[in-house]
Parts: sequence; C-alpha cells; structure tokens
Amino acid sequence: MNNHDLFERAKHRIPGGVNSPVRAFGAVGGTPRFIARAEGPYLFDEEGRRYIDHVLSWGPMILGHGHPQVVEAIRAQAGRGLSYGAPTELEIAMAEAVSDAIPSMEKVRFVNSGTEATMSAIRLARGFTGRELIVKFDGCYHGHVDSLLSRAGSGALTFGVPATAGVPAAVAQTTLVLPYNDIAAFKELMARLGSEIAAVIVEPLAGNMNMVLPVAGFLEAIRQETAAAGALLICDEVITGFRLCYGGYQNIVGLQPDLTCLGKIVGGGLPVGAFGGRRDIMDQLAPDGPVYQAGTLAGNPLAMAAGLATLAVLKDDDPYPQLSSRMTAFAAELRQLAARHGAPLTFRHQGSMAGLFFGEGPFDNLDQVKQADSARYAACFHALLAAGVYLAPSAFEAFFISAAHDEAVLAASLAGFDQALARI
Repeated sequence: MNNHDLFERAKHRIPGGVNSPVRAFGAVGGTPRFIARAEGPYLFDEEGRRYIDHVLSWGPMILGHGHPQVVEAIRAQAGRGLSYGAPTELEIAMAEAVSDAIPSMEKVRFVNSGTEATMSAIRLARGFTGRELIVKFDGCYHGHVDSLLSRAGSGALTFGVPATAGVPAAVAQTTLVLPYNDIAAFKELMARLGSEIAAVIVEPLAGNMNMVLPVAGFLEAIRQETAAAGALLICDEVITGFRLCYGGYQNIVGLQPDLTCLGKIVGGGLPVGAFGGRRDIMDQLAPDGPVYQAGTLAGNPLAMAAGLATLAVLKDDDPYPQLSSRMTAFAAELRQLAARHGAPLTFRHQGSMAGLFFGEGPFDNLDQVKQADSARYAACFHALLAAGVYLAPSAFEAFFISAAHDEAVLAASLAGFDQALARI
C-alpha cells in the first residue's frame, strides 16, 4: 500500500493519522512516509523507497538502526521475558553505568519516557524545596507535562499561560517562562522571585527549537543564581545525554546540576527515560521519602538490555571523535554548496548534532529561530525527500548523524542537498 493510502486509512482510527503530531508533516505539507524497516543509516518506506536518515528516531539511534549488539541483547532478553513488574539486576547495572558516566547523577530512577522523567523531576524538586514555582525557557520542550506546556505571558517577567488547550491556567501559572540565553532577564527574575522558585529546568544545549547553543555565561548564571536562592537546577539531557560525549553535555561544559533527565539513547531505541541527581534529593522519592512516583513498566528489562548494550558500544568503541570530525567535514561542504547556490543557509553543529536554518541569524533564542525561512525549509525538505534524504519534517527540529553515517553516506546526503538547493 502506498503512503497516501496508509495515511488516509490511519486518519480513520488515529487522531490526525499519527501518534505524535510532528509526524503528520503539518509544518512542511505533503504525505508522511510510513516506514517499513530501517538499517544502518537508512529508512525504507512502505513503497520500497530508501532514505538517508538524519532524524534517527529524533536522536537515539546514535549507532545507526539495527546495530547487531543491541539487537542481540534485545533478542536474548526477549527469550527470558518481556516484563516482570519486579526488580532486575539489569536495572542496577544500568543505574551504575549512568552514574559512572554522569557523576552528578548519584542515584537514578528509570521511567518510560522523557516526559515522565521531567514530570517526576519537577515533582521531586517541589517536594524537596517545599516551593511551587518552576522556571523554564521559551523554545525548550520538556515533554507534554501540563505545567511545562506554558508559554510566556504578555510581559517579560509574567507568569506562564497555557500553550495548549487542556492545561488549566492555574497550572500554567506555576511556571515562569523566559527567553533562552537571556542572562539579564533571568537574573532579574531570580532577584524578584528566587525565594519562591523550586527549580529551573533547562536544555543545556537546546534541541527542540532546532539546535541552539548556550551563549557564554548562560549556564553558569543559572547554576550560580539557583544555588544562591536555594532552588534546584534540572538539566534536561533527554536529547543530549550520550549524544555528544559518553555522558551528558554537562560533562563537556563543566556544569553540576542538582537533577538530570535522560531518555532517547539510554534505551537503545526502546521507550525509556531516567532522572537522577544528588543523593539527598533522590532519597525523598518513595519508598524512602514522601514524594510519590511509580510505573509498572519502569526499568523494563528489554529497554535496560538495549540501553546497556548501546552504552557498552559507546564506551568501548568511543565513536564521538569520529562523529564530530565527520560532522565538521559535512558542515564545511554544505556551507560551500549553499554559497554556490546563493542559499542563505546557516548550519551550526556540536558533535553529531546540528541545526539547519534558512537565514543568517543569529539563532540564539526562539524569537530569532522563528525569523528563519520556514517556507524555504519546507521546500528543501521535499526536494531532499525526492533525492532520498530524510530530514525532520519541521524547521524546529535538530539534524543528526550516527556512527553508521560513513563518508560515502554523507557524500550521498551532500549530493542530495546539491540537488535540493538547486531546485529551490
């Protein structure tokens, strides 16, 4: 069956025809590709077309699709059982591996998604501090938690307002929203309300408004101000954890958060999330403490086995230097292509993760990202799709490569960009 017919069929039983909104191609138009299988750096749709994958399941497939060690770990565990609802040694080994890689995570609790991780970390921060207010930054997405689906109100320092139907205004008002990278606005807010703030949650490198790097001093200011106010710093590394190095982006920049949220890669492609941090904070969780959090499938043995296998390959093979050098070379070639075609393309990268914008920037916060040419991105997206290159179907999502994206694959991607930029 072709993609169009599958989409029409899906819309009869699935809202919008998809189980996560961005998959519907609403931001770029056209028909979603229904994927039949994946292998290495490639996706194959139900029509038999092959695409070089630069979405990689929104980041977690850092080893490429179907890595043999990960697949074998899942297969072996499946033969022993899919879910027990009871503790396993796998959970212990996984917690030890995460804590060894990210020293700020002295204790770890596993959940089933990044959304569960941020939701639970926020609840824990409120329970630990006895405060209610949370600070987040516009453009940072922390999952579909009610209190985090807030956008800025009419003033620079106003309480949040719901960013979606279904979120009570009273809930949104427990979150204050500031521009990402605005150090002055953050310091002013902390001076005014610091004693009422339970936690500040931030993507230390933003990956949900395309990729936006922190400006010099931004993360340091958050750490300094939260510590002075007795508020907690929560690093959302659901995307960046184990993506840029063996550990968190916090390891690269020398940041010491109180709590960290993980997901994506630590499940090896299976549904997983985790949050962890200082021992005294984590000890407030049930059954030891008064902050309740639970999940029947938390620490699922399949996800733990896949995650352990993935982390073992990342630790033993250390693909990070090669990923970074390949991305650097790719970026240089892409910029040359853009210049030759007269395309106003900005491509910024950190390790194996990048942001592609049509415009000159700067792109340091959501308002600036919104100034990029999304129509030109959509045109480029479809031209690349026709050339067999699969990008995120939104101008507000990041670009990834995996260890399976070798020089030949990346050269093919560049050839696709050459065709696409010529067409648009």
